[in-house]
Parts: sequence; C-alpha cells; structure tokens
Amino acid sequence: MKEIKIFARAGQGAITTAAILGEALFYENKYAYAFPHFGAARMGAPMNAFLRFDDKPIRLRSKVYIPDYIIVVDPTLIESEECFSNLKKGAKAVVAVRESTKIPSVTDVEIHTLPAERIAQDIIGRPFANTVLLGAFSKVTSEIKIDSILEAVGKRFKAKPGILEKNLDAVKKGYESV
Repeated sequence: MKEIKIFARAGQGAITTAAILGEALFYENKYAYAFPHFGAARMGAPMNAFLRFDDKPIRLRSKVYIPDYIIVVDPTLIESEECFSNLKKGAKAVVAVRESTKIPSVTDVEIHTLPAERIAQDIIGRPFANTVLLGAFSKVTSEIKIDSILEAVGKRFKAKPGILEKNLDAVKKGYESV
C-alpha cells in the first residue's frame, strides 16, 4: 500500500486533488481511499487530505502518518506544518514554490519543485495549483499515467467547459514542468 499526504489551506483544493487522484487510480484498476482532515473548519486554515492506494482493498481508516509521497499545495505551510518530517525513506515530494520559498535540507527524500501557482494563474486565471501538481505527481512518481489523471479531471469538470480545458492544460503543464 502507498500513502499520500497533501498539505494545503482550506479552499485550495486539497480534497479535490485527493478525489481526482483517487479516481484516476481507479481507472488503472487500483483501490483508492481519499479523505480530508480539518482542524479549524474555516477558509484558509491549514488542513490535510490523504490518499491510500493499493492493488487490493484498503481497510485502514486512520490518518496517514508516514507517507510515501507528499504534495504541498501551499508553500507557506512547509515550516509551520513540518511537511518534511515523518516521511518514509525514499519518499518523494511535489512542492508548489514561490520565489521566496525555502526548502529544508532533508535526507532520503526526493523533492521536486515547480511554480504551480504561477502556472495555474497563467493558464486558469486563478492561482489554484492543484491540477498543476497532479500532472507533476504523475511524472515524478510514475505511479499513475497522465492519461488517467486527464480522464479524472475531465469527469470532475465536465459541466464547466471553459474551466475543463484550462485544467486539462494545467495538468499537462505540471507534467512538463518537473
């Protein structure tokens, strides 16, 4: 079983990220279980979303404590939420960064950074980095094909044609950017 922990603020799309990724894994005949964890339930509060996936059914229902992968949607959380602590040896991280972002020095973690908010702003017109990061996750981890992510994004945004195309382009740009 593989585990993912997503770091974001409420309203930045972490739950959507986990749900899209879980659905995309389902398209590849994997079992997936995605769920959020909130502290204070208010817009902008730090929160996590989690995802487990495997070739067999998943029965574990606790938070993810020692993930194989992390996705950091909001770089301001890197230090305050200790994003790089308690990772499995050999873990991979996909991190949205800004010019001022400082990535801590960590061992046994493969860190991939990209200006996901800027990419999203350029393509979507808003700094929602989640679909950009899904594309990057596909390339960095090789756990899932980009076509599966594109299919899941397509299903998620099918009722919003203009937004759909922009998010599909954001996924592709994220894949190309790492």
